[in-house]
Amino acid sequence: MKNKWKVAFFLLFGINLTGLIIILSMVLTPPKNNILNQDKEPLNDYVSFHIKSNKKDVNQLINHYLHDEASGSPIDYQVILGDEVELYGALPIFSDLFHLKITFEPEALKNGDLILKQKTMTIGRLNLPVSFVLNFIHDNYQLPRGVEILPNNQLIYIHMQQLKLKSNIKIKADQFNLKTDDIAFTLLVPVK
Repeated sequence: MKNKWKVAFFLLFGINLTGLIIILSMVLTPPKNNILNQDKEPLNDYVSFHIKSNKKDVNQLINHYLHDEASGSPIDYQVILGDEVELYGALPIFSDLFHLKITFEPEALKNGDLILKQKTMTIGRLNLPVSFVLNFIHDNYQLPRGVEILPNNQLIYIHMQQLKLKSNIKIKADQFNLKTDDIAFTLLVPVK
């Protein structure tokens, strides 16, 4: 009888030891989609977030940005988004202030930049050539970084990714249709 108990003991001990070895090997073996292997893949410098907005919110954002970026400029101006982009300002010429209104048709480009094609311009009651006024603004006033006035083409080119935003965030314009209030951007947030 002692032999049967001895055999049963060693058999039970062997089963327990085999089970323990199997469990330990399963615990210590990494899973197939190991996160350490994923770290070897190169990370992009930016993560993108797609944002849909409306004219009211974008208008508030633009004017806040202009207030911060062009605060040292002698020209006082603001932007209002309606069915088109309207720029209102006061130009100090000699000792007088001339009130101006310029309207633009916005267009989002495939590269994420935005162009504003000039439609109408009024300065007080004078009709001055558009290229003259845009050239005057270009030469005499500080514009935010990334905003380029092209007087001969009668447009303003906005290099969206050159705009100075907090935390080095970049922005691309995807849609900018004011008539249908369809405004969409991609925010590029740095991860490095």
